[in-house]
Amino acid sequence: MASANIAFDTIPASIRKPGKYFEFNTRLAVRTLPGNPQRVLAVGQRLPGANQPPLQAVAVFSDEEAARLFGHGSMLHLMARAAIQANPYIQLTLLGVDDAAAGVAATATVTLTGPATAAGALALYIAGVRVDIAIASQATATELATALAAAVNGIPDLPVTATAAAAVVTIKARHKGQAGNDIKLATLVQAGGVTAVVSAMAGGLNDPDLAPALAMVAGNQYEVLVCPFPTQTALTAVRTHLDFVSGALEQRPGVAAAGWPGSLATGTTLAASINSGRIGIAWHRGSQKQPYQIAAGFAAVIASEEDPARPLNTLAINSLDVTASEQRPLRTEQENALYNGLTPIEIGPGDRPQIVRAVTTYTVDPQGVSDISLLDLTTIRTLDYVRKACRERIALRFPRDKLSQRTPPKVRSELLDVLFKLEELEFVEEVDANKAGLIVERDLQSPNQLNAKIPADVVNGLHVFAGRIDLLL
Repeated sequence: MASANIAFDTIPASIRKPGKYFEFNTRLAVRTLPGNPQRVLAVGQRLPGANQPPLQAVAVFSDEEAARLFGHGSMLHLMARAAIQANPYIQLTLLGVDDAAAGVAATATVTLTGPATAAGALALYIAGVRVDIAIASQATATELATALAAAVNGIPDLPVTATAAAAVVTIKARHKGQAGNDIKLATLVQAGGVTAVVSAMAGGLNDPDLAPALAMVAGNQYEVLVCPFPTQTALTAVRTHLDFVSGALEQRPGVAAAGWPGSLATGTTLAASINSGRIGIAWHRGSQKQPYQIAAGFAAVIASEEDPARPLNTLAINSLDVTASEQRPLRTEQENALYNGLTPIEIGPGDRPQIVRAVTTYTVDPQGVSDISLLDLTTIRTLDYVRKACRERIALRFPRDKLSQRTPPKVRSELLDVLFKLEELEFVEEVDANKAGLIVERDLQSPNQLNAKIPADVVNGLHVFAGRIDLLL
């Protein structure tokens, strides 16, 4: 059957038996925009012998579940804890990798002296977690070292283990790799006659390669990816992955989050080496948390906002620590960070660590010219959603249509409707002014291809307000 304006999918034109035939057409049923769920994938190290095999993604709903699957104190366990604390309703998937075969675990020492001249206490801070032991009067350094090592090993969620030999406690990262060097240690002694000298974690070498893990999930959809290692090697692998899955052919949108607790200079150097409009690095200078915990918290907050155009300014990352006042970046340092691809974290009212402004590491175009087109993380997220909305509308309305002279105007009408609906939600603007630029035309080479040029004036975030106050006497 055929007519000028009606096409049938299941009723053939060759029917001769009399009757009244009806089919159901659901292509016009959906008139709204698609949802925008934000699924998070965290890739990280698992402990040897963990219950969850490597390179097999699994959804988790609590940090205890992550501990059972990947091991207490494992990188993925602590990443899950940070993410869920920052966003309890997160849709979180974890993907474990084994330590590199050539990896070396970071170590540090705590050297004690005694005996104690009075009763007191000693605290060892490990990645912001306090480990306490009581000190009895006349306790020797060897006794204190034994007690401290036992206390450390008595907390299975710590990212380290401890051994004691004479008056020295050796702290060793659970995982092999360079990431262990980022574990912060500090001591507090509250007893006469006792001292504790702690060295920094060092010697960790060779983080595992993330590329095989990312290849395993290249066919899946995750809107936010957590990169555990703030290194050029790891972030380059993530950039390559995102460029592939989010490109014009695969069309699976995604952004990535990383964490940086170090200096502004080294952080901006790292950001410049990546220069990606899909990767953001949260800068939390002086944090006792490890970079992968900062990254997980940042990713969780990104995922909490389903409106892709809405800025993340002032949103708290509840899983982060309150840094010392001398570590908090000055306004000029924050400006420098924002100009160089770092997302500053500041301590807001109520001692809440919060996002200043979420930016990407993209600062220059391929020619090296300064480019603000993908400055804000919201820009690429909005563009991804515009593409999703347009793509789904065309797929729903034209699943098996012919390509004739009638087709381009129909497609253009549907795309224009999508743009107007996007404008209603303040994802894009000036649709009416730009609609002349919406072009749908047949391809000059392929007789089966229809091409479209879709203007998308993305709504910007209100980041700066400037006012002048005139004094009148």
